Amino acid sequence: MRTQIHFHSLPLLLLFTLSLLLGQCKPDPDPLQDYCIADNKSTFFINGVPCIDPKQATSSHFVTSSLSKPANTTNMFGFSVTPTNTNNLPGLNTLGLVLVRIDIERNGIVPPHSHPRASEVTTCLKGLLLVGFIDTNNRVFTQNLNPGESFVFPKGLVHFLYNRDSKEPALAISGLNSQNPGSQIASIATFASKPSIPDEILKKAFQISGKDVKIIRENLGG
Repeated sequence: MRTQIHFHSLPLLLLFTLSLLLGQCKPDPDPLQDYCIADNKSTFFINGVPCIDPKQATSSHFVTSSLSKPANTTNMFGFSVTPTNTNNLPGLNTLGLVLVRIDIERNGIVPPHSHPRASEVTTCLKGLLLVGFIDTNNRVFTQNLNPGESFVFPKGLVHFLYNRDSKEPALAISGLNSQNPGSQIASIATFASKPSIPDEILKKAFQISGKDVKIIRENLGG
């Protein structure tokens, strides 16, 4: 016998389907216990990090000083990112968040990049930052940030941070709503991938010559 769906039941069916879909859109799954201290010595591979016995948890598992010191910014872009993770903050495991310290040299830049698994809120602590992101309609949203001001980057969208100060380094702190947000710098991914994207693809995509492709690859370490 064929099952019939009456018209008046369609709104309920759509609502039920939508609720199921939204339930699957969380950046990270919810934890099933108070905490899951990362067992960083485990060789068992799962989507995340295995837990130690909760009875072995101590206060030291929930504290870190990894963001207290500036990092080395001597690279082609003049920036460094220091994240909290399950190695330096084991109590972070399964909580669905991460905090990062961002050091940017004078006129340095965190080049256009994206986080495929997280949105990001950045707060300027020191310096003068120009930040922005590009949406899927190729609209650019930019803002000058002074110390104490914050800016949000939507999940998966390309964004950047630039230190406008030519005399002093900048410092920012970012929070992301995933334990493992991932990060991909657009220029590095395109011109320094391993193995390399074929030259013909890059020449056509960027309307540049083979010589230009070679120069950009060499500049980016590809």
